[in-house]
Amino acid sequence: MVSERGLEVLRAIVQDYVASREPVGSKTIVDRHAFGVSAATIRNDMAALEEDGLIVAPHTSSGRVPTDKGYRMFVDHLAEIRALSTAQRFAIRTFLDDGADLDDVLARTVRMLAQLTNQVALVQVPVVPRSYVRHLELVLLSPGRLLVVLITDAGRVDQKVVELPQAEHERLDDADVAELRARINTALVGRLIVDLPALLTELAASLPPARRPPLERITAALAATVDDRRQDRLLLAGTANLARTERDFPGSILPVLEAIEEQVVLLRLFREMELDERGVSISIGRENPAVGLAETSILTGGYRSSAGALARIGVLGPTRMDYSGNIGAVRAVARYLSKLLGEE
Repeated sequence: MVSERGLEVLRAIVQDYVASREPVGSKTIVDRHAFGVSAATIRNDMAALEEDGLIVAPHTSSGRVPTDKGYRMFVDHLAEIRALSTAQRFAIRTFLDDGADLDDVLARTVRMLAQLTNQVALVQVPVVPRSYVRHLELVLLSPGRLLVVLITDAGRVDQKVVELPQAEHERLDDADVAELRARINTALVGRLIVDLPALLTELAASLPPARRPPLERITAALAATVDDRRQDRLLLAGTANLARTERDFPGSILPVLEAIEEQVVLLRLFREMELDERGVSISIGRENPAVGLAETSILTGGYRSSAGALARIGVLGPTRMDYSGNIGAVRAVARYLSKLLGEE
C-alpha cells in the first residue's frame, strides 16, 4: 500500500514530468517541492512506487517517469482540477456566441478546445432523430445551379448545391423557384426530417411532368442529408498539436494519425467511456483498446444538444498531458456548449 508521502511524491513526479518531459529524480523533487525530508528518503519512496508499478526508469541511472498505472492513480486520486482563467472563459463565450448555426458552433468549439489544451480536440455531432423542418430556402445561382438551404428546429443549417436539368422546357427562372419554394415549405415545415424524402416524392407527383425533374434532384440531395444525420460523426481540430509532442510517441505518430481517421473506432470508444462524478471520463495508454492509441490518453466530457441528446466532447493526446488543466477545459467548454445550445 502506498503511503501518503508516497502519493505526494507520485503527484510531484507526474507534474514535473508533464511540465519538463524529463525523467524526475529525487534531488529534483527535494529542490522543487517542500517535503522536508532528505533525498535518500525520497529515493525510498520512489523505490516503493516503482515496486508498485506506478513509475519506471526509462534509462539506467536516470530519473523516473509515470507509467499508465501511475497516471491512472494520479487522475483518480491526486489531480486537482484547474479552473480556467476569467480571460479564457470570456474567450470561450465570445468565440462560441458568434456561431452562425449548430455546425459552425461545433466547429468553433473544437478549435477553441484545441487552443486551450494544445491537444487534438474532438466533438461528437449529436444525432437528432426527431428534428423538424423549420424552413427550406431555394436560391437560383445560375440557370443550371440551385442552392438548397435546409434549416431545422435545432438551429442546424445544411446547404447543398443542386445541378438542374438543362433541357429548355425544364429550366427554372426566379418566378419558378419562388413557386417551388412556397410549395415545398407548405409540404415540409413542421414535419420530421426523416420523413422529408417521402414528402417531397409525394409533392413531385402532384406537379406537372415538366416541373418534376428539378424537384427530384432536390429530393435526392436532401435524402443524402437525412442519411448523414442518421450517422454519428466527429469533428476534430488540432491534429498539428501531435507533431509538437512527437517525442512522446516512440517510433512514429503515424499509427495515432491513422487511428484518428477511423471515426467509427473513436465513436465506439466514446460510447464505452462512462462519465464519473466530475463529469469526465479518461482512458489512459493501454486502457485504449483501439490499435494505435496505446501511447495516448483520451479525456471526454458530455454536452447536451438543443433537443436534449447527450453527446461527447474531449481531447486526445500523449499520456504525458496536463490532466488537471485538460479536465478543467473540457468541463468548462462542455458546460458552456450545453448552455448555448439549450438557449436556442
